[in-house]
Amino acid sequence: MLLVFGSAKLLAELFERLRQPAIVGEILAGVLIGPSVLGWMRPTELLTTLAELGVMFLLFRVGLEVKASELMKVGGTAALVAFLGVVAPFLLGWGLMALWGAPLVEAIFVGAAMVATSVGITAQVLASKGLLQLRASQIILAAAVIDDILGLLVLALVSGLARGRLNFLELATTAALAVGFTILVAKWGTHAMGQVVERVHGKLQVQEAQFTIALVALFALSALAVYVGVAAIVGAFLAGMALGENVGQRVHDLAHGVTELLVPFFLVGIGLHFDAHAFKDASTVLLAMLILAAALLSKFVGCGLGALRLGAGDAVRVGVGMVPRGEVGMVIAQIGLGLGVIPTPVYSVVVFMAVATTLAAPPLIHLSYRKLIKAGDAAEVFHLG
Repeated sequence: MLLVFGSAKLLAELFERLRQPAIVGEILAGVLIGPSVLGWMRPTELLTTLAELGVMFLLFRVGLEVKASELMKVGGTAALVAFLGVVAPFLLGWGLMALWGAPLVEAIFVGAAMVATSVGITAQVLASKGLLQLRASQIILAAAVIDDILGLLVLALVSGLARGRLNFLELATTAALAVGFTILVAKWGTHAMGQVVERVHGKLQVQEAQFTIALVALFALSALAVYVGVAAIVGAFLAGMALGENVGQRVHDLAHGVTELLVPFFLVGIGLHFDAHAFKDASTVLLAMLILAAALLSKFVGCGLGALRLGAGDAVRVGVGMVPRGEVGMVIAQIGLGLGVIPTPVYSVVVFMAVATTLAAPPLIHLSYRKLIKAGDAAEVFHLG
């Protein structure tokens, strides 16, 4: 924990002094202390658990700053962004691997690994810059939730293909549960949580009673999200959003403190998965470059087109905000590796793509939001017209 946290914050400070996003330094800290460079650390069960907690608290803290009513306003645009942001990477990844000569299932799995956005990375950048209330940011957050549901369905389909069986009833049930859960909490969660906080808070004798209620809601909705088939971070985000208008500033401050402790484990964990030794073969390096280019281009163009009606500026912001794959792409590739449909070199290529898109996103986001940061006019930018 000392190595991970200390190296993350050391490189974060260095990158801040170089006027670069601190988050890039924290991910590179994982590469530095990981198997590729110094070899001090490898991914472990403890670090994985801390990383999962880190990204849950990150999305919970982001949810606390977002109003459900504002998110619902951009729901239609976000749905289009999410749909195009799933279809474009999937088809491009599949097509590229097919041209490379990969078997059908392997090509489909690589396409699936390119689908899901790792919203934790973008959320961290936007939160650190105080940009969560802008229209483009709201669309990114809403699209990422929808993206997770669509990514779940894609994963279920390709896993079924790899196993040689597809259960369409189970797939439809999972989709219905996931969509129903998300809409239910997003639409009525704030009111319901307000009633709970009002009635329970006064009866509790423990210190930090509101924060206790908030933590119970965080873990309960995260567990429920996993049960219905979506990622725990979606439940964590929805829990924060439901509580945001019902708890005091103290809860926001405590959640921020816990997030500052745990998020470095999430970011360093991404870097730890990168293994440079897998790229000794020139053909693997070439494939990695092609997959990376496809991953960057497909999300930027697909999601950007979905937001084009809002203007070129917001389309660019949404496009780059949906670029990072992070841990999601690695999980899908790991499933493919376990099923024996993805060979080790291709798995390494997908991990490289996930880490590289994650590293590329923060400076791109900063560049795309630069004018808004200078202007500081969030209210005008958010106006939907």
